[in-house]
Amino acid sequence: MLTQRRSGILLHPTSLSGLQAVGSLGQEAYDFIDFLVAAQQSVWQILPLGPTGFGNCPYSCFSAFAGNPLLINLELLVEVGDLNNFDLPKTTSPDSSADFGKATATILPALFAACENFKLNHTSPRQHNFNTFCDNQSHWLDDYSLYEAIRESLDYSPWQQWPEDIRLRRKEALQRWQNKLQDETYQHKYKQFVFFEQWLRLKSYGNKKGVEIFGDLPIFVAADSADVWANQELFYLDDNNQATIVAGVPPDYFSPTGQRWGNPLYRWEQMAADNFSWWLDRFRWNFELFDLLRVDHFRGFSACWAIPATEPTAVNGYWMEAQGEKLFNLLKHELGSLPIIAEDLGIITSDVEQLRDKFAFPGMKILHFAFDSGSDNPYLPHNHILNSVIYTGTHDNDTSLGWWDALSTEEQQRVSDYLQIKCDDMPWDLIAVAMASAANLAIFPMQDILSLPTASRMNIPGTAEGNWQWQMQTNALSAQLFERLKELSQLNNRNLCIPA
Repeated sequence: MLTQRRSGILLHPTSLSGLQAVGSLGQEAYDFIDFLVAAQQSVWQILPLGPTGFGNCPYSCFSAFAGNPLLINLELLVEVGDLNNFDLPKTTSPDSSADFGKATATILPALFAACENFKLNHTSPRQHNFNTFCDNQSHWLDDYSLYEAIRESLDYSPWQQWPEDIRLRRKEALQRWQNKLQDETYQHKYKQFVFFEQWLRLKSYGNKKGVEIFGDLPIFVAADSADVWANQELFYLDDNNQATIVAGVPPDYFSPTGQRWGNPLYRWEQMAADNFSWWLDRFRWNFELFDLLRVDHFRGFSACWAIPATEPTAVNGYWMEAQGEKLFNLLKHELGSLPIIAEDLGIITSDVEQLRDKFAFPGMKILHFAFDSGSDNPYLPHNHILNSVIYTGTHDNDTSLGWWDALSTEEQQRVSDYLQIKCDDMPWDLIAVAMASAANLAIFPMQDILSLPTASRMNIPGTAEGNWQWQMQTNALSAQLFERLKELSQLNNRNLCIPA
């Protein structure tokens, strides 16, 4: 439950501008935290941190537990002795967008060299830290590292196309592949160790300065992931390990055929029989990594739209009940306070609201959605409640300047009439309204802080390519910018409090 007025910025690490082809957990991330502190912002919201596949979508990852190795900062590996300066790839001037292909070609070979150096440095105290990490995270790390090693050795084919014995995880096949790929699995364990070593160091830096990290947990996992391969009994799969029913959302005003996401659906009864151990591990790990956690598609914990896998669209789906209440009761009993924010956007039914409110999870309010209906619109500022998070827009929306420019004259006038201003300073007019909202947490995409147009949006839902590539310009964070944010935060009692 949100009890203190705060504000912050939504910016994924891949959008940071630095010396690597995509943003990293290095100096650019520390500089951004320093900017937040100077601007009196106490929350940094990010997108999921997992290893991404085709399209680089952070909501479709090869693991629900692992980190993306492309975000590892190589200069920090020089500092700890895993790399030498001559191992670093040649740097070029920062690109105008995140280049995942270039990152793969430059970061991964350097990480291979770093791992080989690490193995030879037997006296390093980090060897003990590595072994402890592998032991503590073995419940997911062993399967993930083997999954990645096998996938590489089989030309990156989906696990559903692997030879039957390893696809079905027969004991002798698992042992044979583990023996065959010992060096490769070690490599993947090292990359995860280094990723979380750097991440937790960065999080600690932010926390000491009063900045909380706001993470993001997708409710579903990718069909081609270590999670599904290692836990096949928890998903609706056929004899060929293909999903029989998949996730999505039903037809609505925005899409007459709905959205067919394609993620395999959970067997909630099977999960409950196992006392939700997979979910418990997942939430426990996320609460170590983040101070707050947005749960994407929260309504799926009440009921999810189940689509037969043979259907090309979401039209012929049906509602399938989930067991979210049992799960959250268990999480509360096992973990105590649950710093969860419910992504409750779209058409939300009373059962979803009851589940959200029973556990006092804050919901989300989006100003882009506020002005297209009457005064009872829940996104209008006068309808906001304390225990909620107000956004101008999210990573799935247009930038606020792009949103404003796309409105008709009549629609712009409606916004202006409600706000009682001329709206000649978008998106800062909208930022000011969010700051003044009753909602205890206000979050702004970095693109809105920088007053950027549609070309800088992060994602267009329903499209598979060309997303997740936006990056800040190197010198975008000016003194004038943080002074303006600082003034607004102090004016609306959202200023940062640095821990004693």
